[in-house]
Amino acid sequence: MAGNSFGNLFKLTTFGESHGEALGGVIDGCPAGISLDLSKVQLDLDRRKPGQSAIVTQRKEPDEVRFLSGIFEGKTTGTPIGFIIENTNQKSHDYSHIKDNYRPSHADYVYEKKYGFRDYRGGGRSSARETASRVVAGAIAKQMLEGIKVTAYVSSVGNIHLEKDYSELELENAERNIVRCPDTAMASEMENYIKQIRKEGDTVGGVVSCVIQNVPIGLGEPVFDKLHAELGKAMLSINAVKGFEYGSGFSGAEMKGSEHNDLYNADGTTKTNYSGGIQGGISNGMDIYFKVAFKPVATIMQTQKTIDNEGKEVEMQGKGRHDPCVVPRAVPIVEAMAALVLADYTLINNSHQHKK
Repeated sequence: MAGNSFGNLFKLTTFGESHGEALGGVIDGCPAGISLDLSKVQLDLDRRKPGQSAIVTQRKEPDEVRFLSGIFEGKTTGTPIGFIIENTNQKSHDYSHIKDNYRPSHADYVYEKKYGFRDYRGGGRSSARETASRVVAGAIAKQMLEGIKVTAYVSSVGNIHLEKDYSELELENAERNIVRCPDTAMASEMENYIKQIRKEGDTVGGVVSCVIQNVPIGLGEPVFDKLHAELGKAMLSINAVKGFEYGSGFSGAEMKGSEHNDLYNADGTTKTNYSGGIQGGISNGMDIYFKVAFKPVATIMQTQKTIDNEGKEVEMQGKGRHDPCVVPRAVPIVEAMAALVLADYTLINNSHQHKK
């Protein structure tokens, strides 16, 4: 299986399955001498872990990261940073009913057709549990990106939308409720809706918005390695993601150029920011902002028709512990992937030593 690594100079390779012994990763290319607060790494893992509230999967995993290399006396050494996160609460028998059946909208069918074999225990490598390793690496990348602030939050659940611009919100409020929406009233409405959906044995999708502030000018490479292109790849690599838009996004397609152009101030900043902080694939110093759309979780607690590995039509119903809505736990994953992109492009930019 290819495709287990992300990044160029700041590179993450992950390993592990949902119901294996452990998940983990190796971060290669992290510069030496970076002071790390490992409690912040664990905090981001805690924001992603299962069982943290009544509106997420009730699988109980401590998700405690253990570092094996690359850190000495609280600082990075410049060597590969190896880490593992042990799985302690697997219930593989919850998946025995799908051993020979293909779950609708899961990776079961394509994995078996591609590899001739699949790990049916929670989806194995296709499980979103793999993202725990990304969160660890992203938390380290955040600490490398001194001064740059990456903040994600839930901006919609189903058809409940937070219409306010991020500049009108107190973004830190997102961590004060279990939905991770910075608008308290909207968060309560979203929470009640997710609980209702769960009672129906169903699931619902949503949108995570992300803002990156204090970004220097010059990150990103023209043509194929544009900054927004890499951010798009990063977000679309997250399980259940169905869409990515940055800046004005699809609404920009409805505007005139005279409305959409970001006019300059004397200091090089712009009066508006429809560009989303990126022009020509290169950061321009303004805030980078984007949205990531997540589909409803594919496993539902309702009877559905599907096929088995002999092509026969069968009925099946989801069992086990699953999220009725993935977006509250996806917030730290979106932040992590954004931080990995910025860390990588910062190192690339430094290697070029761009000068005016």
